[in-house]
Amino acid sequence: MQNEILDFPKGFLARYIRYTDRMEIYGPDLGMPHTRAMGDGLFELRLKSAEGIARVFYCTFIERKIVILHQFIKKTDKTPKRELNIARKRIKEVKP
Repeated sequence: MQNEILDFPKGFLARYIRYTDRMEIYGPDLGMPHTRAMGDGLFELRLKSAEGIARVFYCTFIERKIVILHQFIKKTDKTPKRELNIARKRIKEVKP
């Protein structure tokens, strides 16, 4: 999963690194506009750059461990159900 994030355009990657560094300090929920709780332990990291808008879905475990589940570059205003379903499927696979 981490390798897919490294394939993001540079602007997204820079923002991803900046926000995940903040998450290490302040915890996984930075609040809007950076992160948003999606329910059932799923969060989205909201990235904006000159390249557009991207989302990274993640969940947390005990001791604030963060697991990246899925990421994509948005092409529409609304998050496609397909992308959200991928993240929801993956959270079931990794949560104990």
